[in-house]
Amino acid sequence: MIEVVRKYRPEIILCNSTEDRHPDHGRSASLVEDAAFLSGLRKIETSVAGQSQQEWRPKYVFHYIQDRFLHPDFVFDISDFIEDKIKSILCYKTQFYNPALKEPETYISNPEFLEAVKARAMMLGKRIGVKYAEGYISKKMVGVKTFDSLIQYTT
Repeated sequence: MIEVVRKYRPEIILCNSTEDRHPDHGRSASLVEDAAFLSGLRKIETSVAGQSQQEWRPKYVFHYIQDRFLHPDFVFDISDFIEDKIKSILCYKTQFYNPALKEPETYISNPEFLEAVKARAMMLGKRIGVKYAEGYISKKMVGVKTFDSLIQYTT
């Protein structure tokens, strides 16, 4: 994971929720958070194809909220992308609602689950005066440069 962070040098990383119904989500969030920090330490040496990598630390790691409702540190307007979000979820054909499959229904494979995903986005959007929003958690305080960027999202 450190090699990947150093290779792509992201300013921001989006990853799993720190706490969720599926235990792997929280574990992967911790791995990403740790790798983002450790990738900035020059004493940790990594190389790819024999080439040494320079240290790099992203400015932020943001955790999207998944199944459990966690209070977001901030929300992001996704109104223009809600249908893309649902389509991307449906790419996991064997996990989410798919009437063509004859598998037993699970917590996330019933059609109401996707409605709940959309309803949460709608509820968060309402809080900032847009149709849909996505909530994020950050261990690091998020700052803004100007108040102008905040004016558009008021209720």
